[in-house]
Amino acid sequence: MTSARQPTGWLDIHGHFQVPKSEAAAREGMKAFHQACFLVQEPYHWQADETLRYNDTAGVQLQMLSAIPPGPVEGLRQSNDYGAQMVRQWPGRFGLLAGLPTDNPDACLEEIQRVTDRNSEHYRIPADGFATSTVYNGVSLADPRLRPVWEELHTRRAVVHIHPNALAPPQHGLPAPLVEVALDTTRTVVAMLYQGVFRDFPDIVFVLGHCGAAVPVLSGRLALLGTESWVPNPQGLRRNEVEATLRRLYVDTAATAKTGLAPAVRMCGVAHCVYGSDCGVPCSTATTMDENRSDVGRFEMENGIPPETIGMNGWQLFPAAAERACQHPWTKEAV
Repeated sequence: MTSARQPTGWLDIHGHFQVPKSEAAAREGMKAFHQACFLVQEPYHWQADETLRYNDTAGVQLQMLSAIPPGPVEGLRQSNDYGAQMVRQWPGRFGLLAGLPTDNPDACLEEIQRVTDRNSEHYRIPADGFATSTVYNGVSLADPRLRPVWEELHTRRAVVHIHPNALAPPQHGLPAPLVEVALDTTRTVVAMLYQGVFRDFPDIVFVLGHCGAAVPVLSGRLALLGTESWVPNPQGLRRNEVEATLRRLYVDTAATAKTGLAPAVRMCGVAHCVYGSDCGVPCSTATTMDENRSDVGRFEMENGIPPETIGMNGWQLFPAAAERACQHPWTKEAV
């Protein structure tokens, strides 16, 4: 992007969506939430127009949509196609991180090709990047069978967002989105580190949700102790590789900016911190997203970082989305 063609609003890398569903299906979903100690108050339906209205007041010019529904791959493909439809309808406001079925490497490779095929009816605007779950249908991202997938994404220099397992069970009577999001992400990322995924595929831009979970807090411990003789280290990682690998990671700010940004910046630098809202899920409200966004601004102010740096950082990862945004005039709505 040249200085004359830069978006004026923020990019939100961490937004969710759902394929439309019946009221009966939504009520069944609410029951499942309650069984998982997630006490949503009403059935949830995602609406694009509501999301755009919120984004207008929040200063978000474009939001990356992602969804990784579990189950058969047909459901995931349907979800990706619906997300692509939203991008075609609002090309300057939405982008797509296409969900990947990482329980099946062959299906994964097929989906990567499918969602980037410009000749496809659904993907005349190709997916901007990819969304993964730490565990998908019981298979971890650290599974060595996924190496062909990482090789393909490495060749494409793809942006890959790592999201915690949305179906993790509750612990001690508390829903997974409260605490397990951090622990689940951390376990998986550390396992990927020791599998050599980040070292061997440096051209993949990996973005960790929720300020990197506990990874930044533990990054010093991993560097200090992680290559000691008592730690299994099948890839022969050296201490300097651990530090350099963690420094290359990106994080988003979703629902964790108040206490998560400081260790994240220490680990990977402010240039690798991008704004994320966690919009589009029942655990996020306008009130909590507004507070988290304010925490981002407060962190910048208190640390001498130019205002809106983190909100604008994400554009550098998605030049095609930035170009779309520039082609569609947008003005932040007064609040």
